[in-house]
Amino acid sequence: MRIGLLGFGVVGRGVYELTAAREDMQVAKVVCLEDVTLPDAEVTRDFQSILNDDSIDTVVEAMGGLHPAYEFVRAAMEAGKHIVTSNKALVATFYDELMPLAQEKGLSFRCTAAVGGGIGWLSELERSRRAQKLEQVRGIMNGTCNYVLDSMARLGLDYGEALKQAQSLGYAEANPSTDVEGIDTWHKTILSANVAFGISVNREQVPVCGIDKILAEDVAAFAEHGMVCKLIGAATRGETGISACVQPTLFAKGTLEAAVPANYNLITFRGESSGIMSFYGQGAGRYPTAYNVVQDCVDLLEGKGFYSPYGEKTEVSNQEEMCYYVRGEEDAWLAEHTREHWGSGVITDLVPVQQIHSWRKAHPNAFLAALPEGE
Repeated sequence: MRIGLLGFGVVGRGVYELTAAREDMQVAKVVCLEDVTLPDAEVTRDFQSILNDDSIDTVVEAMGGLHPAYEFVRAAMEAGKHIVTSNKALVATFYDELMPLAQEKGLSFRCTAAVGGGIGWLSELERSRRAQKLEQVRGIMNGTCNYVLDSMARLGLDYGEALKQAQSLGYAEANPSTDVEGIDTWHKTILSANVAFGISVNREQVPVCGIDKILAEDVAAFAEHGMVCKLIGAATRGETGISACVQPTLFAKGTLEAAVPANYNLITFRGESSGIMSFYGQGAGRYPTAYNVVQDCVDLLEGKGFYSPYGEKTEVSNQEEMCYYVRGEEDAWLAEHTREHWGSGVITDLVPVQQIHSWRKAHPNAFLAALPEGE
């Protein structure tokens, strides 16, 4: 396998280093905007150099972002080159274009590192969905948010202090909005649901609420009631259709989710035969992520394509009901649904998931967190 590598940042450099010792694959060319010299690969700023090189059969995209990553990946596929990417935003956003194109061209398209970093989550979904019907995917999918929430709960830091610490350690970007507003988890949840259920969820119908409005007083109220807050992405296939959302969720101390520390991920599926299966590990980092990119290249050599057949666009209902902790501007709707008070927040009675997310759109400074089932 001769690889054209797009990007030479944290993940791209890791891919180059891990493939250097292998005999079955070689990074032949690297598209990079920095002045880098490599002993066994040509470094160029011109993507056409890879596109027009017939000896390069696989393009590994490690640039991140939507543009020009999308244009480069689509052009590479049109030229008949297989794709491996760690870019969850790219795959989730252009799923309805890239998956049919891969099938039309007879190409392999792998993106295991896009969800869970080094865990290998999507490849596990692939194995499981071939043997049983998957009913739910859910979990902690963003290491930045988990680090912030864990630091607030364990160390008593406020949100700003915890985020600043995450940035100093390299767990959060200088502009962390994609992580803390839940967009990163949103992309991963959509992609996980598509693979698990063999569909293409209507992503515009998947509501998202991040952790950027959480306060130390919220965390203190949770602790008083034996709870810990985590950001959870979840999708369920039930009798009434597909439900999917991203939202802070409370877990009782002592549960697996409550115990996940620092920047780790814990992602779970529920199958009709296997029951609940959970996968834990580093959600990011050069070598954990690059490892799964290289593993995808190995899978390409074995002829593996995408993880599930492309499924048609599917509507999301989100009519299941949950109780929520809500802290923010009270109005008639919230007062009508208030069951009790926790500090400066309230606990609602059972309300539809779609309804409370619609309410929050009109109250963007409010913070909400779903309570465990049965609470």
